[in-house]
Amino acid sequence: MRTTADMQRDFIIQTEAGAHAVTASDLRNRRHTLNLPTSTFGRAVLGAQNLLESAVAAASVHADEPIYDTAAFPWVAPLEAQWRTIRSELDAVMLHRERMPSFHEIIKEVSTITTDDSWKTFFLLGVGMDCSGNAARCPETTRLLRTIPGVTTAFFSILSPGKHIPAHRGAYNGVLRLHLPLLVPEPHERCRIRIGDQYHAWAEGRSLIFDDTYNHEVWNDTEGWRVVLFVDFARPLRQPWHWLNRKFIGLGPLAPFLREAGRKQKAWEASFYRKD
Repeated sequence: MRTTADMQRDFIIQTEAGAHAVTASDLRNRRHTLNLPTSTFGRAVLGAQNLLESAVAAASVHADEPIYDTAAFPWVAPLEAQWRTIRSELDAVMLHRERMPSFHEIIKEVSTITTDDSWKTFFLLGVGMDCSGNAARCPETTRLLRTIPGVTTAFFSILSPGKHIPAHRGAYNGVLRLHLPLLVPEPHERCRIRIGDQYHAWAEGRSLIFDDTYNHEVWNDTEGWRVVLFVDFARPLRQPWHWLNRKFIGLGPLAPFLREAGRKQKAWEASFYRKD
């Protein structure tokens, strides 16, 4: 029988299927998924994914945690030191926020968690993407991105007032994610992210590094825009896993959904810069 203490540790998470309670121990477990497969094939795929993620976690240079100490990554401090420079480039592109594509308009798979125009993107780097037009508008940000070892994806992630991103998890723990907050509205405690069973409020210029294969959820319960520099980079692993992981990530451009995303990003940039 579950005790009162157990119930107090429960979390109510909101998914596309509705709200339901999970325990903190579930959320600290990478294997917690929101929609368990019902077919034999689906269960086999999930089993293979769990084995791969367990192997990657075991080979990790750093402890396998939902949230990381940014001091473990030497390149973070120089990046944070330039956050106001990045913010100035963001301020210029924010003038065109209404014309930016929503995330699901570039990567359709994101439509499982968002389908409105309240999560805008301005891609600077992406697997299989040509983001040269956007990158040219943000030369200092682009230069700083090149200092991140194994960087694969980077964009300004822009959440509208009142936006909620329901609980979800990433596809592969061979990459880690950085958020460098550039614009955080007040009250900042109402602009937050839950990763596993930990809640974190963003603060401008102070990075957050986390493993997005842990269940996570986002809220902007303010009246302002929230913008972070959203960066995915290869997880540091011991050899030979480091080499294998980089090779695996390098196959990304062959994935049909990423090829489609690349075409959509290229089409958007062509239209956007033709009008300017």
